[in-house]
Amino acid sequence: MSFYRFARAVMRFVVWLCFDFHVEGRENLPEGGGYILCSNHRTYLDPVFLGIKIKPQLFFMAKAELFRHKLLGVIIKHLGAFPVERGSGDSAPIDNAVRILKEGQVFAVFPEGTRSKDGVPLRPKSGAALIAWKTGADIIPAGISFQGKLGFRRKVTLRYGKPIPSGELGFTEGLPRELREASKLMMGRIVELVDPVKQIESAGK
Repeated sequence: MSFYRFARAVMRFVVWLCFDFHVEGRENLPEGGGYILCSNHRTYLDPVFLGIKIKPQLFFMAKAELFRHKLLGVIIKHLGAFPVERGSGDSAPIDNAVRILKEGQVFAVFPEGTRSKDGVPLRPKSGAALIAWKTGADIIPAGISFQGKLGFRRKVTLRYGKPIPSGELGFTEGLPRELREASKLMMGRIVELVDPVKQIESAGK
């Protein structure tokens, strides 16, 4: 058994023990890999929530500071994370994500770029859209929702949405305007999954 599979099994038990965890929309997940999983970002546990019910290993970008702690860096590297230096302009993280997708793996990303501590969606960055343009990969939106602060036995709901085919993202040349519009589309689908009641209310107006 790989370290990732062992860690996933352990975290399934931990999440089951600590939270009232519910998953919806698993039928929307492709059988294989080669897709981008895009989610809102609430807590440091979000990568765990996203991955414990998915068979393929997830790969993530993580801030470079985490890798400066030797033990932690080794652990998260084996869990599929690779470093990104914020604001550095380094293309290596994007190149890594492209390679992962072309190898048929699953790349998970938080378009907001950082955690929303109050749950209000933040403006999305263009990184996920750039990776989608470079690879032609489809997007699986996901929404993580809970009320208030995350605490013991708090109800947490994870919803996987219907795939967004690459062709729906409106790319022609990967221009900044196209990346911004694609990012808004992705984030809009994520927000609908975070608050499906609001989505239903809007549809009824």
